[in-house]
Amino acid sequence: MVRPVNVHDIEKILTIYSYYVKNSHATFELVVPTLKDFTAKISTADYKWLVYEEDSEVLGYAYATRWKMRAAYDKTVETSIYLDNTHHGKGIGKKLYQSLIEELTALKMHAIIGGISLPNEPSIALHEKLGFEKIGAFKEVGYKFDRWIDVGYWQLIL
Repeated sequence: MVRPVNVHDIEKILTIYSYYVKNSHATFELVVPTLKDFTAKISTADYKWLVYEEDSEVLGYAYATRWKMRAAYDKTVETSIYLDNTHHGKGIGKKLYQSLIEELTALKMHAIIGGISLPNEPSIALHEKLGFEKIGAFKEVGYKFDRWIDVGYWQLIL
């Protein structure tokens, strides 16, 4: 089931995120945030964070952030989604992302942007399955694991 994050979820979602910080270019963070910093990030978020829970275990989370700080961007958000690395390919990401899109639609957002560090075929497939279209890419904008990484951008107009 998909539901809003609560304080009891934070340690588990930080564990999920830690895997990507240490083992993947899906995030450009190089150091795992502290529990205190991660809690602050969630508690000061502009939009609800959602978790996917099954049998009382959090298996993934998704959230949206402001795209840019200027007022003209107020109806545009950037989304992020992370799944427990042992639970890919089970439809969890699609359910979680659909719920996030529904939340953002209810808030009358206009555009959703997904940034994807490349290559990342599963994330591209998820975004495109949900109606996102590729709108561009930045070459070599991130440096992690001793190599330059491109970032593509996919967009969904609500």
